[in-house]
Amino acid sequence: MQKNVGSLDKIIRLILAAGLFSLFFILDGNARYWALLGLIPLTTGLLNSCPVWTVFGINTVKAKTEKYKS
Repeated sequence: MQKNVGSLDKIIRLILAAGLFSLFFILDGNARYWALLGLIPLTTGLLNSCPVWTVFGINTVKAKTEKYKS
């Protein structure tokens, strides 16, 4: 898998996952299982790869630039 999730994107995904997981303790009944959607941003954030972004060609990883000697 190619890495296409940058550092800022990773932080946003992990915060979103934590927010979604917190819904498990806030919501009642079967609605609390919507919190399991937090597994998606958690997994893509930890693996630094998003399959949906691969399809659309999006990449937020900053390319390393080489310094050329003049």
